[in-house]
Amino acid sequence: MLMNLTTAFRVYRGLILDRRGQDLVEYALMAASIAVAAGAIFPTTIAPSISAIFSKVVSSFNATP
Repeated sequence: MLMNLTTAFRVYRGLILDRRGQDLVEYALMAASIAVAAGAIFPTTIAPSISAIFSKVVSSFNATP
């Protein structure tokens, strides 16, 4: 039982001290904030045309065998 707790503590400590994914999270937050800002800045007249462009792209991917 003590060995399992020691192993669990080491794994937990390793996860807490691991900073490798920190940059990825920061870039994802930055991209999300830019997307929200762009959505707030663009007028509603542009949104349908952007939606049409993405619909054409999706339909072209679906048409490819």
